[in-house]
Amino acid sequence: MEFNFADIFEAITDAVPDNVALASGGRRYTFGELDEKANRLAHFLSDRGIGAGDHIGLHLWNGVEFVVAMIAAVKLRAVPININYRFVAAEVRYMIDNADLRGVVSQRCYSAVLDEATEGRAPLDVIVLADDDSGATTKQPATSFEDALAAGAPERGFPPRSGDDLYIIYTGGTTGFPKGVMWRQKDLLFAGLQGGAPGGDPVETPEEIAENAKQGDLRVTMLPCPPFIHGAAQFTAWICWWTGGKLVLLADKSFDAERVLDLIASEEVTTLMVVGDAMAQPILEQLRRTDRDFDVESLAVIASSGAILSPSIKAGLEEKLDSVMILNNFGTTEAGHAGTALEDADGRPSFYMDESCTVFDPETWEPIEPGSGAIGLLARTGPLPLGYYKDEEKTAERFKEIGGKRWVVPGDFATIEDDGRITFKGRGSKCINTGGEKVFPEEVEEVLKGHPQIIDALVVGVPDPRWMQRIAAVVSTRGGVALSLEEVQAHCRKHIAGYKVPRQLSVEPTVERMPSGKPDYRWAEQVALDAAKREAQA
Repeated sequence: MEFNFADIFEAITDAVPDNVALASGGRRYTFGELDEKANRLAHFLSDRGIGAGDHIGLHLWNGVEFVVAMIAAVKLRAVPININYRFVAAEVRYMIDNADLRGVVSQRCYSAVLDEATEGRAPLDVIVLADDDSGATTKQPATSFEDALAAGAPERGFPPRSGDDLYIIYTGGTTGFPKGVMWRQKDLLFAGLQGGAPGGDPVETPEEIAENAKQGDLRVTMLPCPPFIHGAAQFTAWICWWTGGKLVLLADKSFDAERVLDLIASEEVTTLMVVGDAMAQPILEQLRRTDRDFDVESLAVIASSGAILSPSIKAGLEEKLDSVMILNNFGTTEAGHAGTALEDADGRPSFYMDESCTVFDPETWEPIEPGSGAIGLLARTGPLPLGYYKDEEKTAERFKEIGGKRWVVPGDFATIEDDGRITFKGRGSKCINTGGEKVFPEEVEEVLKGHPQIIDALVVGVPDPRWMQRIAAVVSTRGGVALSLEEVQAHCRKHIAGYKVPRQLSVEPTVERMPSGKPDYRWAEQVALDAAKREAQA
């Protein structure tokens, strides 16, 4: 047995076959039932030539089909590739070509997008369509998901696997084309999946994971709110199954905070995973309703991954859920889980990290001095990805040999406090340079969201003839209430230095975000540039 996801999943299935492994859309499946479905799809794909090392696109909403396809791929030693279901045809075509896909499992409603994306190129070897209420058809040979399951054998019978088998997560971050982060499964297990023993010490053998699942001491019921096209949701699934626990899904393409809270009650969810304020804020609004109550007695933990909860939202959740632990988990697709913030320092989350993390001076590549106030680049060593798929230049930029060790430097700016805490400042790619001062959008966004009338906010830089860039805020407000720039500036000056205060304000009906909950800065930049142009013409 190897540190291989499929090996471990099968061992857990053999240990606790009757445990419920998945609850989705009113349907529940035990480990035994889920394993059989994945076997069937894996054999269907194998019969069509898909095997070790081949890439299969998952172009799906959250639901049974995504979970089964993900497990089926690793059973075959194939590689599941996440594709954003909001992509237009040109973007889907990029994913097919960049990821070298041999097949796709897609929602039926996106058949026309898939047809356009594959027009004029070599056909895919296999297309499986998950049925929905669209009734859409494709011009290409395709098999319905249920027919694919019916055609595949229910038994296992797969070749031996390896802990070196790849697991690739495509991440677009907030800008640029998506990039495929290549993890060996055994490295990802220890770097991003809590060492195979969530809540306990890392395991020494893969057999321990199945034994822990059988004992049940670590068992949890987890509900990831983001879509499975986001790495954090996939990681949550594997972590949940390592405990022999139940994964609960909001089976749809859209986030619905009220339904999430109803699922917490009906499925007795113990751990809720969100991505920042984009998901936490609507949940908080539901909890504050006066016309109904929500049963959240089972809930023990709310963890935010991929985006940091602002202090105001975190405080609001703590007020409404005083017995629930609210965690800001820090990590990236490239680095895995790096730390957890249980408290804030100077309005920014600080993380207690182990010796695998430090902050380097980007000029000298020496660790910065704790307590010096210097800002550098956060880095992590230990089990790391191999790099970006088919992108040697970006791999060399992010993965560096420093002091005889290999480090990943994802581009996050931070400082080290005098007691060893690491305080996150923001992403360097979105840092605003105004009058020679660096401003991290995340810090200003958190202050803006502390305003009683602001629901959500993004901050970008727009060109300025005097300051090079000026800070522009794009916000949405409660009930669409109008806010003046002066009101917003007065609020901000109570919390941040004057050079960080927005000089431009746009109030929009909603603040656009990716399906994962991550900010859509390209949209915000366009809104801010359009507003600046109108102001210049006035």
